[in-house]
Amino acid sequence: MLVLDRVSKTYPNGVHALGGVSVEVDPGEIVAVIGGSGCGKSTLLRAISGLDPASEGTVLLDGERISAPHQKIGIIFQEPRLLPWLKVAGNVGFGLGDRPKQERAARVATTLKRVGLADKAAMWPRELSGGQAQRVAIARALVPRPEVLLLDEPFSALDAFTRTDLQDHLLDLWADAKPTLILVTHDVDEAIVLADRVMVMCPRPGRIFDEIAVDLPRPRDRQSAAFDFVKRRVLAALDRSLSRAVAPADGEAKASAGAALWW
Repeated sequence: MLVLDRVSKTYPNGVHALGGVSVEVDPGEIVAVIGGSGCGKSTLLRAISGLDPASEGTVLLDGERISAPHQKIGIIFQEPRLLPWLKVAGNVGFGLGDRPKQERAARVATTLKRVGLADKAAMWPRELSGGQAQRVAIARALVPRPEVLLLDEPFSALDAFTRTDLQDHLLDLWADAKPTLILVTHDVDEAIVLADRVMVMCPRPGRIFDEIAVDLPRPRDRQSAAFDFVKRRVLAALDRSLSRAVAPADGEAKASAGAALWW
């Protein structure tokens, strides 16, 4: 289990980016984090990853404190960040250097097939489209089978069709081992399509404003009334999270904004 206990982050320049975030994430759960610009979403991911440890509070994975990058935690950024001197297969297998060669080759081949890139294994990153490169990045992050995978707006730079396609690929790969996924996104539809739970954050400093369960069967129908109902709840919470008058006073307080529709 991933546990955040009163996690706060203050940067050397005095910016208070996170204010006492506490949350528990069950193994295999997919959590989407949304909120306005500057509410600490990416800072939260970096604290969880150990890339930029919290100033106060603790991040625990299976009872172990996370204060530096950890082999059980993977991360995918908005840009694919592929290694240009390695071909596609080499990029996907980069995190498997400790595995026997035969096992490494088999896992890479299987993963590339799952993301529809089996025929691209011998290509260089520069020869790929943006969507293909991000598929390679997803495959690279998941092939070592991390317990937790963090995604920082991984599809935001892509067109709508490619984004939808990659969401399906991500869920397909997730279904193999069901790691815990924490996704930062600005796309409400994407959050509802992927997540079991949507956390809405509010700014100055970043705190959890509301949590909304997405109790919909997969694959999710974006045109259904149930999907639209959840979307309205999330949008209502987002709208109210940006109002200073209703922002929670501390990191543990949460409003019930999403439970009441105001239109």
